[in-house]
Amino acid sequence: MTFPTTSTPLSPVFPELSDSWQTLSVEVSLEKLQSDADKGLNQQQIQQRQQYFGPNELKEMSGRSLLKILWEQFTNIMLVMLMAVALISAVLDLRKGEFPKDAVAIFAIVILNGLLGYFQESQAEKALAALKRLSSPNVRVIRASEIEEISATELVPGDIMLLEAGVSIAADGRLIESQNLQIRESALTGEAETVNKQANIILGEGVPLGDRINLVFQGTEVVQGRGKVLVTRTGMDTEIGHIATLIQGVEAEDTPLQRRMSQLGNVLVSSSLVLVVLVVFVGVLRSGWQNFEELLEVSLSMAVAVVPEGLPAVVTVTLAIGTQRMVRRHALIRKLPAVETLGSVTTICSDKTGTLTQNKMVVQKIHTGTDTYEVTGEGYAPQGDFIVQDSDEYEINTELEQLLRACVLCNDALLHKKGKNWEILGDPTEGALLTLAGKGGFYREDLWLEMPRIAEIPFSSERKRMSVVVQTFQEKGGNSYVMYSKGSPEIILERCTKVYRNNQAVSLNGEQRKQILAQNDQWAAQGLRVLGLGIKPLEEIPEDNDSEKAENELIWLGLVAMIDAPRKEVKQAVLNCRQAGIRPVMITGDHPLTAQAIATELGISQPHDSIVTGQELQAMNTLELRKIVSDVSVYARVAPEHKLQIVQALQHQGEFVAMTGDGVNDAPALKQADIGIAMGITGTDVSKEASDAILLDDNFATIVAATEEGRVVYDNIRRFIKYILGSNIGEVLVIAAAPLIGLGGVPLSPLQILWMNLVTDGLPALALAMEPAEPNVMQRPPYSPRESIFSRGLGLYMVRIGVIFAILTIILMVWAYDHAHQSGDPNRWKTMVFTTLCLAQMGHGLAVRSDSQLTINLNPFSNPYILGAVTLTTSLQILLIYVPPLQQFFGTHVLSFSELLICFGFSALMFVWIELEKLVSRWFLSKKSKSKSNFNRI
Repeated sequence: MTFPTTSTPLSPVFPELSDSWQTLSVEVSLEKLQSDADKGLNQQQIQQRQQYFGPNELKEMSGRSLLKILWEQFTNIMLVMLMAVALISAVLDLRKGEFPKDAVAIFAIVILNGLLGYFQESQAEKALAALKRLSSPNVRVIRASEIEEISATELVPGDIMLLEAGVSIAADGRLIESQNLQIRESALTGEAETVNKQANIILGEGVPLGDRINLVFQGTEVVQGRGKVLVTRTGMDTEIGHIATLIQGVEAEDTPLQRRMSQLGNVLVSSSLVLVVLVVFVGVLRSGWQNFEELLEVSLSMAVAVVPEGLPAVVTVTLAIGTQRMVRRHALIRKLPAVETLGSVTTICSDKTGTLTQNKMVVQKIHTGTDTYEVTGEGYAPQGDFIVQDSDEYEINTELEQLLRACVLCNDALLHKKGKNWEILGDPTEGALLTLAGKGGFYREDLWLEMPRIAEIPFSSERKRMSVVVQTFQEKGGNSYVMYSKGSPEIILERCTKVYRNNQAVSLNGEQRKQILAQNDQWAAQGLRVLGLGIKPLEEIPEDNDSEKAENELIWLGLVAMIDAPRKEVKQAVLNCRQAGIRPVMITGDHPLTAQAIATELGISQPHDSIVTGQELQAMNTLELRKIVSDVSVYARVAPEHKLQIVQALQHQGEFVAMTGDGVNDAPALKQADIGIAMGITGTDVSKEASDAILLDDNFATIVAATEEGRVVYDNIRRFIKYILGSNIGEVLVIAAAPLIGLGGVPLSPLQILWMNLVTDGLPALALAMEPAEPNVMQRPPYSPRESIFSRGLGLYMVRIGVIFAILTIILMVWAYDHAHQSGDPNRWKTMVFTTLCLAQMGHGLAVRSDSQLTINLNPFSNPYILGAVTLTTSLQILLIYVPPLQQFFGTHVLSFSELLICFGFSALMFVWIELEKLVSRWFLSKKSKSKSNFNRI
C-alpha cells in the first residue's frame, strides 16, 4: 500500500499493512500491526495512527451544487432561444408603448420549464449517506489492557475489537479468537446465509470475499457467538470504503430520452434559425429594409412556434403516469427518466437470491434407508406432500417419521405464522427443516413438550455438525434419552454404524455407504444443499468431556436436500424476456453449482453452458472480459468490482443494461447500469439510494412487467411528439408564408402561438400519453437506445404532415385575407387562421392514435381521455373568439357562423388526409404481401 507523504517523519513503530490479511496467521498479523491481542494499543500508538489514518469514516467527493443544477436548466438551447425572443419582443412592444404581455408570457414559460427540470435533477445523491449509516456508533475495544467503549470513528488499524451477537462491525479485521461466531454478510455478498467464522485458519491469495472466513468486514452483523478481532483497515480502505469509492467513481450519463430530447432541441433551434434568416433575407430582397420591423415580428413568431413549450411538461406528466402504472405492478420509480429507460433494456443482470428465488430454503428431496422422496410445497408454509420417487404413492412411514422428528428436535429455529404468511426466526436452513417436519404433522411446540432438550453439542465450523440430547419418558427398563445429530453428510455418515430400515436399526455395510455418498454427490452437483441426520439411544446424559465420543455409533436416518427454490412466476418471465429480445444474466455471490442449477431450471442458461467465477474474472483483463461477456449468462462467487466490470463490459458491447441488486456490494453496479433496480424488501438503504427503480416485491417478473410499461411510455412519447411537432412545423410554414406571398402583418402573435403550443397541443398530447399498449409490445426486440428521435419514419411523418397542415391553412389564409378585406374587418383573417390551426390539431390528435388502424376501427373507450381533451380544447378555442375579455387579451375577432363552419371544414381535411394515408399504406402492404405470396408459390 502506498502511504501519503507527510511533513513529519513516520514513527519507527508505525504499522506495516497488507492487501491479503486472510493469507496471514494471527501472530504474523499482530506483528505487522505491532499490536497485542491482550493489551491492545497504547495511547501513543493510538494518537499517531489517528493522526496518520484519520477518522474511521467514509469521505464524500464534492458533487454539483443545487445552484449549479438550477443554472444548467437555463442553458438549454430551446430556453435560451425563447429568452432571446422574449427580450426582442419586449423591446418592440415598449417601443410601441404597449405592455409586453408576449414577453411576460414567454418568460413565465421559461421559468416554469427551468424549475421543472431543476426539481427532476436536484435529488441529492444519498448512497454514500446510506453507507455511512452502516457504521456502528460505538464499539468495544481493548486499549492499554483495558476494555473501553469508543466511537467507531476513533478506530485505527491495530485496535483489538470485541464482537458479540447483535453488534454491527465497525471496521475490517483479522479474527484473533472466535467462539461459534456467525456473521451475516448479505450486505456485502448478497447471500442471506450466515457465515461461520474461524480464527485459526489461513487461506489462499485469491479466495473470494464471501469465503474469507478468517476476516470480518465493516457493515456486517454478528448473528451468533463471540469474537476478538484485530482491526486491519478503517475508513475508505475497508471493503465498504472501496464500494464507496466505486459509487463515487461512476459518472451519471443521460438516459436515452434525455439524449433524444437534447437532439430534438438542437434540430428545432437550428431549423428555426435557418428559417428566420431565410424569411428576413427574402423579405428584405423583396421590399427593402423599410419592413424590417415587420419581418422581425414574423421571425419572433416563427421562433416561438418552432419551440414546443408544452413538450417538457407533457413528457414529465407522461413519465409520472408511467410511474403510477408501474407502482400498480410493484415497481417504484425513483427517477422519472427511468420510466422510459426500462423500455430500452436489452440485457437484465439479476442477482439470484430473493429475486429469481424465494429467499427461503425449501427441502425438495429426502433419502431414507429404503426410499427417496420428492417434497412438494412452497416457502415456509408447512403444507405439502411426500411422494415416493418414480411413483405416485404418498407415504409417511416409520423411517420418515424418525427423520422428521430429528429435523424438529435438532433445531434452534422457530416457525410461526404472521398474518397469512409463515416466517422463520433463526437460520434459514433450520427453518427449512421445521417446515419439512410440519408437512408431516410434526411441530416444535408438541415435540419439545414430549421430548424436552436436556443437553446440546453446538454446531461449529470445525465439527460441521450439531447434536442434541432429549428425554423420552419411556417405561421402566427402556432408554431414557435419545441423541439426534445433523450436519455434513460425510461427517455424520462417518460416525454411523447402523442404518434405520423397516422400523429397526440394521448394520450399515460398505455398499450402502457408497450409495448414500453417491446420492449426496448427485444432489450437491445439482446445486442442492444436503444434510445428513442420525440418531442414537442413550442410557444417560454424556459428560461434557465425553461429548465427542457420545456422537459415535450413530444410526443413519437419511439425507435431506434443500435449495432456495426459484419463484414460480420467474420461469415464464424469463421466457417473456427472450420473446421480447431481452437477455437475462445471473450474477450471484453463491456457489457455481447452485447458480447453474437455478439458471438451468429457469431457462437463463443451458446445462452445459459455461459459468464464470469471481476468481476467473479476477484473472481476466478488460479486453478478455469484453470478448466473453456476450456469451456468458451465469457468473458466480463474484465480488463488487466484478459486477461493475460485467456491466461496463456489456455496455461497451452496445448492450443497454438493467442491473438488480439488494446489497451494499451491488451499489456501484446499480449506479453504473443504464437502469439500476434495487430490492424493496431485502434491499439495503445503500442499494436503494444508488438505484433508479425499486422492486416492491423483490420479484424478477416485476422487472419484465415494468419493461413492458417502459415500452408503452416510449411509444406514447413518440406518438405525441409526432402530434406536437407535426403541428408546429405547419405553424412555422404558415407564419413564414404570410410575408412571402404578400399578406400584410403576422397571422399569429407570440401569445396565440403559446396558447396553441401549451393548450391546443398540450391537452390532446397528455391524452395521447394514456394510450394502452400495442398488442405486440413484448413480442418484438427493444428499439435501439441510441436511435434518433426521428428514426423509423417519425421525422418524415412530421415534415410531411407539417407541409400538408401548412398547405391547407395557407389556402384558407389566402381566401380569408381577401374575404376579410371585402367585409370591412381586415384583421379578421388572422382569427380564422388561428382557429383553423387549432381545430386542425384536434383532427390530427384523433387520427394519430394509430399508425395503421383507421380511427373508426379503434375502440373509443380504450382511451376516453382523447375525446375529452378534443372536446375541451375545441370549447376553449371557441371561448377565445366569443368572450370579450379573452378576445381582448389574445387579440381575436368575432367570426360569423359561416366563417366558423369554414374553419371547421378546412380543419377536418387534416383528419381526412391522415386517414387516407392509412388506407393507401394498407393497400401497398396488402399488394406487397400478395406479390410475396405469389413469388413463394412459383
